[in-house]
Parts: sequence; C-alpha cells; structure tokens
Amino acid sequence: MKAVRRFAVRAGLPESLADLGTLANNLRWTWHPPTQDLFAMVDPQAWEDLGGDPLRMLEQAPAERLRLLAADEDFMTRVRAISDDLKRYLTTDRWYQRRADELANRAAGDPAAPRLPKSIAYFSMEFGVTEALPNYSGGLGVLAGDHLKAASDLGVPLIGVGLLYRSGYFRQSLSAEGWQVEHYPVIDPRGLPLEPLTEPSGAPLLVHVAMPGGRILRARIWKANVGRVPLLLLDSDVDENDEDLRSVTDRLYGGDQDHRIRQEILAGIGGVRAVRTYCELTGHPQPEVFHTNEGHAGFLGLERVRELMAAEGLDFDQSLSAVRAGTVFTTHTPVPAGIDRFPVDLVHHYFGSGALLPGLEVQRVLALGAEQNAGMFNMAHMGLRLAQRANGVSKLHGEVSRSMFGGLWPGFDSHEVPIRSVTNGVHGPTWAAREISKLLGESEVDSEAGLIGFQPVTDSLLWELRCGLRDRLVREVRRRVRDAWLQRGASALELSWTDSVFDPDVLTIGFARRVPTYKRLTLMLRDPDRLRALLLDPDRPVQLVVAGKSHPADDGGKALIQQIVRFADDPEVRGRIVFLPDYDMSMARYLYWGCDVWLNNPMRPLEACGTSGMKAALNGGLNLSIRDGWWDEMYDGRNGWAIPTADGVNDPVRRDDLEASALYDLIASQVAPTYYDRGDDGVPTRWMELVRHTLASLGPKVQATRMVREYVESHYAPAATSAARASVDGFQQAKDLAAYRNRLEAAWYHVRVSDSELTLPVGKTPVIGEQVQARASVELAGLQPSDVEVQAVVGRVGDTDDLLDVVTVTMSPDTDGTYVASLALPHAGALGYTVRVLPKHDLLASTAELGRVILAN
Repeated sequence: MKAVRRFAVRAGLPESLADLGTLANNLRWTWHPPTQDLFAMVDPQAWEDLGGDPLRMLEQAPAERLRLLAADEDFMTRVRAISDDLKRYLTTDRWYQRRADELANRAAGDPAAPRLPKSIAYFSMEFGVTEALPNYSGGLGVLAGDHLKAASDLGVPLIGVGLLYRSGYFRQSLSAEGWQVEHYPVIDPRGLPLEPLTEPSGAPLLVHVAMPGGRILRARIWKANVGRVPLLLLDSDVDENDEDLRSVTDRLYGGDQDHRIRQEILAGIGGVRAVRTYCELTGHPQPEVFHTNEGHAGFLGLERVRELMAAEGLDFDQSLSAVRAGTVFTTHTPVPAGIDRFPVDLVHHYFGSGALLPGLEVQRVLALGAEQNAGMFNMAHMGLRLAQRANGVSKLHGEVSRSMFGGLWPGFDSHEVPIRSVTNGVHGPTWAAREISKLLGESEVDSEAGLIGFQPVTDSLLWELRCGLRDRLVREVRRRVRDAWLQRGASALELSWTDSVFDPDVLTIGFARRVPTYKRLTLMLRDPDRLRALLLDPDRPVQLVVAGKSHPADDGGKALIQQIVRFADDPEVRGRIVFLPDYDMSMARYLYWGCDVWLNNPMRPLEACGTSGMKAALNGGLNLSIRDGWWDEMYDGRNGWAIPTADGVNDPVRRDDLEASALYDLIASQVAPTYYDRGDDGVPTRWMELVRHTLASLGPKVQATRMVREYVESHYAPAATSAARASVDGFQQAKDLAAYRNRLEAAWYHVRVSDSELTLPVGKTPVIGEQVQARASVELAGLQPSDVEVQAVVGRVGDTDDLLDVVTVTMSPDTDGTYVASLALPHAGALGYTVRVLPKHDLLASTAELGRVILAN
C-alpha cells in the first residue's frame, strides 16, 4: 500500500526539556561540539545511527528515556549551561558590532563616511548548512552555508534567502554496471529544522508572484536558524497552486528552461517579497545591501526597481541607480557555458504582460540581460548590470571573470574591468576534526591568529592524531563500499573482501567533487598501468578514494564515473581504489579528516575556487593540485605540491596526457617518498614539516570568517554607504545620477579628443622618471568639465602599438577645451602614450563602471 498523504509529527518533549527543542532547532549545533555531545547523551546509539540529527533522534526517543533525562540533575545542568551559552551567542556584540561602533565614532556625522549596514540580504539558489537540511548540490551551496555560519560567528546581520526543494538534489547509487542512478526522496519540511512563518491567525504566510495567463504562483516561507542568521526558504508546494506551479520547487537544478526560469523568478522576485514580509513581521531591519550569490536569483534587482518606482515615484533609471548602489554580485562561473541563459521569447513570456513587475517595460528588462547573441537573455550579464560591486571567488578567477565579461566594458583593458575578487573560505568549526580543534585550542581554529602556541606540539603527537583520523576514514570506506555493493545487487556472502579494503597505514589520496568535464575526474586513468603500479607498489603503495555526483542530465559525466567504477571493480586493485556513491557533507567530513593528500586536477583556469582542498588543509591534509582557483594564490612550495600544467598546448588530449604524466611522476618521486621516509620513531619527519606548515600558514587564510570580513570591508560597507547617499533627500542623488547618465548617453558619441601632444625634452633621450608635459584638446559636446575625467596614459609599447603596464594621470582643464598634465616617465625602453575621456560622478564606484571611454585617434 502507498500513503495518499504524508505528514510529520514532532516529538512532545517534557516541559523541563523544552530547551533541547530550542537547541535542536538552531543549527549552531552543527558546528558546536558541546551541543552535539549533549544530544549524544540522550541516546548514543541512535545519535550515531541517525547521522547526528538531533530532531530525528528526539522524535524517536522513547518517552521513558526522556522522563529519566528530565530527572537527571547532571544532564539538566548541562542543558541549562548550553542553553545559556546559545543565548549569549545570539545576543552579545561580536566583531561586526564592534567594527560598526568604530566606524560610527570615526564618521562624526559625516554622511559620506563608510558605514556598516544594519541588515544584508544574501540570496543563493542552494544552501549547504548540514546534511540534516538537504538543500544543496555541491560547492556553491556549501560555500553559501559556510558564509551564513561565518556571518553568524562574526555577528554580521545577514538574512539568507533561497528555495526549499521537496526532493533536494538527488541521492546517488550505482547500477551493477557502475552507472549512476538517481533517487529523489520526498522531504517533508515539518521533519526538518525549520519553522513556518505564519499570520497572527496561525495561517501560513504566503508570497505571491504573477504568472502568465492571469495565474498566481504562491509560496510559503520556512525559516531555519543558522546561529544568529535567519535563512528564509520559499516552498511552492501549497494547495492553492495549480499542479504545475506546486512543482516549481520540487528539485534543485531540475527540469527544463521553463521550469528553471520559474524557479529563478520565485527565488529573486519572491525572495525579496519574503524578506520584506519577514522584516515587517519580526521588526528586523530591512536590508540595505543585497548580495546576489551567482546569477540565479538576479531578478531580485528588478523587484527592487519596481518597489522604488511604486513607493517613491521614481522612474526606471532613477530606481536603477539606487538599486545598483546597494547591490553586490558574486560570480562563481569560469566558463560561459556555465551561465544561465534563457531565450528572449521565454523572458518576454513571463515579463511581457507587466503583471509580474507592474510598471517595468519588458524592453528595459531584456536590455539588462542582453548579450551579443540577440536571441538570448544572460543572467550573469543582468547580475553585473544590476550591481555596482562585483567579484570573482579567487584572485585567478577574478582575472578570468574580467576577461570573460570584458565585453560589457568595451575599450577598457582587462585589469580595469570593475570585477574584483574575494577568495572563498571555509567554516573552520564545521570542517576541522575535533582532534585538530582540541590540539590547537577551541578558539584557534576560526581565528585570524593561526596556530599561536602550536609549535610545542610534537611531530609524534601530530602524526598519531593524523593516523587516527586516517584509521577512522578506512573504517568508513569499508562500511560504505560494502553498502554500495549490496545496493548494486551483490550478496553479503561474497563481500568478505570489503573487510580489508584500504589499509590504515597506506598513503591515502582523496578526490571528491562534482563531475563536470573540466574537473577531469578520470585524469588519473590516462595511463591505467602507471596508476596500477602506484596503487600496488610493494614498498610505497598508494590508496585512492574517489567520490562525486554528475548532474542527472549529464551522460558524459556519468560515463566518467562509470570508468572509475569499472577500474575500481577490478579484484587486483579494489583494495586500493574505491568510488563511494552519494557524496554529501557527511561523507565529505571523513574524507577531509582522513586523507593525507587532497587531489585536484581541473583544466586550468576553469576552477573558480575549489574549496574542498581548503577543508583538507584545515585538518593537516596536503594539497596535490593544479595551480588553479585558491591554490594558485596560496601554494608556497611547502604546503603541498603543484601539478605542472601544459600551458600553450591546445590539443586537449595531449594536454591531459602530459599533465597526467606529471601527476604520476609527482606521486612516485615526491609525495610517496616523503610520506614513507620514516625516522627511528616511525614518524615521517619531512612529511610532518609540511603538515605543520600547512596548518600554521593556511589555517587563517582559508577561513570563511576571513572571507566574510573581506566582504564586509570591501563590498558591504561601501554598498551601504553608496545606497544611503543615493536615498537621502528623496533619492536626490539617485535622480542626479540618472539625469547624468541620460545626459552622458545623449552626448557621448559626439565627445572626441581632437588633438593631443606629449612634450619631450629637445635634443636628448628622456630618462626614466623624468617629468614631461601632456596636453590635449577635448570636445565635450555640451558636457561640463566636471562630468568627465581626462587622463594621459603612458605605458610600454610593442609592434602592435598596444599599451602595456600603463600609468594614468588625470589631466586638468587649462583653457577652453584644453587639458594639461605633468607626468613622470614610468619605464625605460619603448613607450607609447594616449589620452582618454571617462565619465565622472560622485556616485560611480569607478570611472570604468558605465563602460564608456573615448580614446584619442
């Protein structure tokens, strides 16, 4: 029989144990060991069997057990102490509040001084906070979850916004042939650490989004408490919706383009409405800054434009100026193929009638997502055009993004494109093993100080700790390998060999991530014989644990998984290489804790950041990686190994062959010998030097708290300051900026540099550093000198006359239409010079922001 309806029943806790329910419903327990230990005391076996999920455990706890605990004074004392600790954590000032006070005192009434926003909305299509809330697919979601946790620890007043997927992403298993099989479990929000937002009557609060044909998409709002941070998740599975609209939030990254645009409309437009509702209901300050984490929720900017047009009487351009000032956009995409793009006709279908966003002309909407292919609407382009501040997620990815999106700023060199970088980080308390945390001190794992006081820890003790973590991983690998083979149809009678899979004394390498082509899951298989020799080396063997999911529609990725599985099925090597299905946060922790080496071999420079290696480093794992993403900037020669890249080789097959060979050589000649070179005490001294240096040097750099501090200082504070300036006096400065942009647009193509001259010394060759005079005649076509910045540009020049290593100097108005400047020659050798004209306005974040430049002919 099948149920006709599903429902959940919450456990009824005795009144004296009510604090346990509060602790279970605040997800700080996911990174707070004392709270985890408290729940483990309720029923140690159930805690382990249920994967450390306190809500599920409390729901299943026998009433008699709860009664006994309520009468246990020692247990109740711990409950009260941890509950009081949570209350302090939620209410006392933290770094953000102290920083806000510093800036406020420094500002002394100056409205233009930097200020911190009272509230920030952070939108993401997925959030990986815990496996107990399966609302993520991979790195983007886990990064978003770590962002919320770090914001909570720092006291940053963030509100997370996303969708609640009734089937999550998917659960992965393998067929007998090694092919990925997807399963979509039905998830009931009432059994998750969520609470619904309700009307005073108790009815669910709903947000409404207009759909074509006069229909309405309704979504209820669920809230998760991530420490101090509320996470709002929209759920379309409500009775009032038509059947097709109920399924909008059925699966993460599922369905066709029509399904996908509905999800993104709900996430962006519905998400803003959910935030407004939440703030009105609770008294939480309305967000001053909106952070769009990747382009999926980019429609949020359009809803904010609509709000200003309706509430403040602004026109579209004025509203756009105000919205841009308070918007931050982060791109995680290193390749154009990874960007969401919709046919223009599909966007017109949803926005054309005006019902979705009353007052917004569809042509203005389409212009924001326009690209060279006139038939497509680009969500990343819209995100960049709606945000005054944008960033990639590592230094190298910032460079890649400036090149990839440079066409939106024609006439500017790549380094001038206004996309900066904030390198991702990971939440230390979530990902560091307890043994590491205890060894370093509870306060050290998530601090900027690094491993102060770490040096007295002996190599012997640190090696013993690492061996213990590896042994734990080996036991987990054996359990999961056995379970996977049973799922594939094997009999328990033929699986005795799984008891000896892996060896706790063998060098263990981990590779786990999503499986798109560029991450090159099968690079390790380029030469199967060499890999087999490494695995089975009699003196210095290697064992390799592999995991990862391919998108359900990506048969190419599934084929890569099958290649790995078939190789690992070979009885000759299956004790040394495994593929573990159903990679999630729970499995990931064992891998990060226990692997000696973390392998990453993407096609450079297509890895935006790659935070899995950061999590391994937090636990003393050494990275063996292509210099891509975060590793490109943080590799120092003593914290792991950099796999050489075949730069300049355009044939991908040859490139893979060369880089795979380099990988095999590194493992055989450096990694394995260093690991197996033991002293008299059995400790690999050189290896431990690398581990010690990794913990000390990377520990502070890879923290999500470092990342969030950077966002606060370089993005949130400037955005809040700009947004506040734009809104004062009835949005006068936003109106001024809109008028300026319109005036600029009308005149810009008539502006020109009619003459320019660089006066060099007569009769001799100038020397580096010598002052020379620049003069230019500029026709402003009715613009005022204060509307523009005229710059003299000097740099190295080659055969093509392209300028490199340029230095710019602002030129000052002299006589009518003439500009002058004095500048020091910056380089020796062949130099060139030009003059350019750029827009200038106080509310612009940079002179490149509008993508307008006039160059001298």
